[in-house]
Amino acid sequence: MMQWILPIVFILCGVLSGVFGEKVIYKKIRKFVDQQKIPGGEIIFQSLHRMTFIWFVLAGFSGAFFYSALPLEPNLKILLQKIITIVFLYSVTLVLARLSAGFVNIFIRRTEGVPASLISNLVKIAVLVLGTLILLQTLGVQITPIVTTLGVGGLAVGLALQDTLANLFSGFYLIISKQVRTGDYVKLDGGHEGYVIDISWRNTTIRELSNNVIIVPNSKLSSAIFTNYHLPVKEITLTLKVGVDYESDLENVEKVTVQVAKEVMQEIAPELISNEPYIRFNNFGDFSIDFTLYMRVNEFFDQRIGKHLFIKKLHKRYQQEGIKIPFPSRELYLQHNQGKI
Repeated sequence: MMQWILPIVFILCGVLSGVFGEKVIYKKIRKFVDQQKIPGGEIIFQSLHRMTFIWFVLAGFSGAFFYSALPLEPNLKILLQKIITIVFLYSVTLVLARLSAGFVNIFIRRTEGVPASLISNLVKIAVLVLGTLILLQTLGVQITPIVTTLGVGGLAVGLALQDTLANLFSGFYLIISKQVRTGDYVKLDGGHEGYVIDISWRNTTIRELSNNVIIVPNSKLSSAIFTNYHLPVKEITLTLKVGVDYESDLENVEKVTVQVAKEVMQEIAPELISNEPYIRFNNFGDFSIDFTLYMRVNEFFDQRIGKHLFIKKLHKRYQQEGIKIPFPSRELYLQHNQGKI
């Protein structure tokens, strides 16, 4: 009975140290890092979450089994040693995978338009695979036959996962070609449009202006006909058709309209004010002389607020200047036929 006291003490010390480290020390260090705003601190703590507890517990069990007088069969001792080694090495691999994915995620997010989820997930998978191979080699398992088997079986797996691999490589193609980037506003050939919020290993996620989400397989998007309103630049030309009365002074109409357009640009896109708005008369309509306004805005979505402000201001200014915007009208001529008696 006495021989179990020291092992139990080791295990209890490991468990209590893990709980104390996780609940007290871990939280205090995290609070200090948050206050000092140390770069990457949040990623480090997220990667170590629950791992310190596991390591203290493993240390307790290791002391109980191998540094106490507990009599164990040699085979059982070897088995327990392998189990502890496996758990420890896998936990270290998991921490390294989280760290790698987290820091890659931060680095990629600094690059505008590059989706972080696809790259970070691939980095995480690569670290896990590499860590697993190192773990097997540490345990004395020959990894050369495993790698060879994986290479031979890769063909069969590739044939079975054609759609998945097609989406994966299509996602890489979209990223490398820079045809679509996160944050871009795109319109698909089917009529759906919205902002690209993520390109994962399988799908591209597009959020519509109504806040609905469209999921498009990468292989479909790479072969689809779509319009990217953020390429080659985000700035876009807003066009708006207007008609004025035939009796209007067209020189004054042009002057007033351009002034109003400049006021709108000063509100929504002051940095583009050097690109002066202009109008072009283009048609003698049935009721009006028609022209088109051309005005630069920051991006596709700004067209809505631009049209809203321009129509309000232009209508008010035309009223002040006495410029009429005609509405459709028809003159009817009725012929009265007198009946004969």
